[in-house]
Amino acid sequence: MQNKVLGLLGLSMKAGKVKAGEFSVEKSIKAHKAKLVLVAVDASENTEKKFRQSCFYYHIPIFSYGSKEELGRGIGKEMRSSLCIEDEGFAKRMIEILDGGNADVGRE
Repeated sequence: MQNKVLGLLGLSMKAGKVKAGEFSVEKSIKAHKAKLVLVAVDASENTEKKFRQSCFYYHIPIFSYGSKEELGRGIGKEMRSSLCIEDEGFAKRMIEILDGGNADVGRE
């Protein structure tokens, strides 16, 4: 499972459909561009809470996935605590892999 998600992250990055880092992800969520948000399992409680609330409000699927190091490596960068996917197709496929299609949309 993990290799598939990281592979899709790499492809999404090459396609220019990934935003990484708190500021960029938050901006993408508010602009209604984010289709999926990933927060590292080792991100701070405040970071996770902020994105869970934002995603709940804007009805965007969110998952806790991988470490900061893994998320960063998946997109060819340094450590990242949050990422978002701005492509419907990539997001849909990742959701299927991560949760069998049952994303955490609008649920806390």
